Amino acid sequence: MYAYCRVIGCGRPARAGTSTGLDTRYCRVHADHLSRHGSAYKGSYLAKVINPYRRAALDWLLVHGDLFWVKDAVGKVEGLYHGGGPHIEAFRLPGLKPRERGKAQWARLRHHEVDPRLVVAVWLAVEMVIGDDLQPVSTSQYKRVQAAKVVHRMASGTHKSWEQERPHPAHPGLPPIVHIQKLSWYPKSRGRVLRYIGEDLERAAELLVDHHLEEVREYKRERDSQGKPATRPYPKGIRARGRRMGT
Repeated sequence: MYAYCRVIGCGRPARAGTSTGLDTRYCRVHADHLSRHGSAYKGSYLAKVINPYRRAALDWLLVHGDLFWVKDAVGKVEGLYHGGGPHIEAFRLPGLKPRERGKAQWARLRHHEVDPRLVVAVWLAVEMVIGDDLQPVSTSQYKRVQAAKVVHRMASGTHKSWEQERPHPAHPGLPPIVHIQKLSWYPKSRGRVLRYIGEDLERAAELLVDHHLEEVREYKRERDSQGKPATRPYPKGIRARGRRMGT
């Protein structure tokens, strides 16, 4: 029964049929794909696909920031920020449980002062892009992972630099040479941590989706009909990390 992977067209055996694992459904390749993207066969949306949706959702949020359900979603994301605990450097995350790493991600977003409206816009964008997809994967896991992957990138990694003195190679009596050492560490975007992040974000934005998602869709359609599709997720000059959006 484990002779073949469950993905149509894959001739490899499921991992339970080999000596490499206990997965009864997928081969190693498709199990890894599922871990990274939330689907065993469909990849993640490219930036050029999802960015116009993110920009439309963000612009709508900026215009309608006084609506009750917008304030509710933004407030819940801020609650995730403050409930994330102390800030943890990216290179200290390995070894933590997935739930702890998910909470640490919210703390990292708080530490880098990422505007919570940018995070809410991600969930609205994922809802819209899946709705417009001609071959969508409509499972909650795929939706959560797609949103979490974008949010995961917002906090980027940890970057450290320090000076290190080394003796002069030509003559020991000369002043030492100062080298700048750098360390960059990026947390891995895969596994259960993405499911936890996506679940948290879904709970924060679900009521906003219930009440206003169609308005956001119509807002994007109107902009597209005017020939003004945006290719950047934020207005020019604004970054997710380290800056707050204007009101």
